[in-house]
Amino acid sequence: MTEIELIELLARAWRGDQSAWSALVRGLSVVVLRVARAHRLGDADAFDVCQNTWVSLAQLKELREPARLPGWLATTARRQALRVLESRRREIPAECDSAEELTPERQVLTTERDALLHQAVAQLPALQRRLVELLMQDPPATHAEIAAELGIAIGSVGPTRRRALDRLRRYLESHGYDHA
Repeated sequence: MTEIELIELLARAWRGDQSAWSALVRGLSVVVLRVARAHRLGDADAFDVCQNTWVSLAQLKELREPARLPGWLATTARRQALRVLESRRREIPAECDSAEELTPERQVLTTERDALLHQAVAQLPALQRRLVELLMQDPPATHAEIAAELGIAIGSVGPTRRRALDRLRRYLESHGYDHA
């Protein structure tokens, strides 16, 4: 688009010619979007910056140097993008249910689940119960440590653990706990 065409399109657009606006937007939105994306804005924010930039132009009704429209659009888009980034910095994200901040409902469910799990572990044979306790340490005991503690071969730790976990799963399922 030549300088003359740009000046003419802008003048027609301000007089209300929708085809002129469409031509300007089609031809120059790439400039605006490039600036928005250079600020690492997501698609929604980049499109908002683009829209707000064009609205700002429509509200002006006059530019001192219409031939410099692409530069004006880039500058305006940069300012719009910086406003978006500034507003993001002031936002305080809402907290989701995290381990640190449990909702009362989540606390009740967690307490019930933990109590059921403790009951299930208590039902295990002594060897399997001790194995689970060793696995629940922080950090968990190694297979070598578990074998030494339980007086079993290191190769027996995995199969014993599998049997213990299978029993726990069956106990929990029989008491209505859905592990999924």
